[in-house]
Amino acid sequence: MTGNGFRGLDPCVHCGFCLQGCPTYRATGDEADSPRGRIVLMRGIDRGRLSADEPTLAYHLDRCLGCLACEPSCPSGVDYRSALETARTVLSQSRPIPRVARAVNAIMGGRRLRRAFLWMARMSRPAAALLVGKSRFGFLMGMLGATKGLARRSQRISTSAAPETPTALLTGCIMEGLFSHVNAATVRTLAVNGYRMVHVPHQGCCGALHSHTGQHEVALDLARRNVRAFATFPEAIIAVNSAGCGAMLKDYGRLLAGDPLESEAGSLAGRVRDVSELLAERGPVPGEHVQLRVAYDPPCHLLHAQGIANPPLEVIDSVPGIERVSHVEAAMCCGSAGSYSLTETGLSRAVLTPKINALLTASPDVVATGNPGCIMQIGAGLAAAGSRIPVVHPVEILDRSYQLAGYYGR
Repeated sequence: MTGNGFRGLDPCVHCGFCLQGCPTYRATGDEADSPRGRIVLMRGIDRGRLSADEPTLAYHLDRCLGCLACEPSCPSGVDYRSALETARTVLSQSRPIPRVARAVNAIMGGRRLRRAFLWMARMSRPAAALLVGKSRFGFLMGMLGATKGLARRSQRISTSAAPETPTALLTGCIMEGLFSHVNAATVRTLAVNGYRMVHVPHQGCCGALHSHTGQHEVALDLARRNVRAFATFPEAIIAVNSAGCGAMLKDYGRLLAGDPLESEAGSLAGRVRDVSELLAERGPVPGEHVQLRVAYDPPCHLLHAQGIANPPLEVIDSVPGIERVSHVEAAMCCGSAGSYSLTETGLSRAVLTPKINALLTASPDVVATGNPGCIMQIGAGLAAAGSRIPVVHPVEILDRSYQLAGYYGR
């Protein structure tokens, strides 16, 4: 895997176009915390000039967010993502993965443990809302408080639309445990727009957290489980409402290259669509007026990894009464990056600060973003700054519009 993974670095000519788009380089000004600097370090591993147990190597590679903002800015087509994944797998064989990351991965990868832990987290939301602040603990409470979502009432769908396209929702791990309201809104809004939802049992965590921290074999096992689960509905589109999960599923063909399930993985990857893509393709169906000023913040793994920019804007703009406001840090990473905000707390907060300042200046009624980690990170940052601006998924805004329009049963 090592040689193949690092091969994607070959086109790099160290031009530096990637520097200003890199959140960690902007925060530290250290060349080793830039894509160009990290490529030098990864080439050192590949060519045997650097040992995997070199502390400086792990320090700077661990500090990479994996936001992939460097890839679209690269004129040479460097495959940074595969190389970083390979480097972290090599590092994991020479030193332990940070304990916090291991704990998060164990919880999210194990269904029973995940359900118990996230149930306790949901029960703690009321207390979390009282404990938010700027301290590390207060910020964690802010992250938990940000998972509440918009108030809603209706659960049943009562629409005259004729569902035609079989569609399966990736329920996910944290989406199922802390953002079930987003999953429910996704199902409702897709159904209104003619997608016939089918239930796929035995699916689970996509493996992105494990892949990003170097637990390659665990990521493979989780990917295989999902490939087998979704193979039971080979004709169904796979709708995903978490940008990180969508990017991971679309990468299953590469991840499982050479595996007995390679063909099925490639087929699955070709069926994966972000929920915003599916809704935008259908219009979406107009709903009722909702008076809100909305700032959209694109998740890195939607904008950079998947190249999806306009569909979420089309979904938001389709709601009558919405005024979309811009902010200057929209294209920059929020610093969440899976478990990164827990393992690299200081740098994560430094990356987040300019975005929070920009959002406070824009002063929207609500911030919309399509990834759970981004919702939690930005929500906690706003709460720590003393702001009550909520952070929601774009489908929640459309869902409210549909509820007011009477598409759902009372």
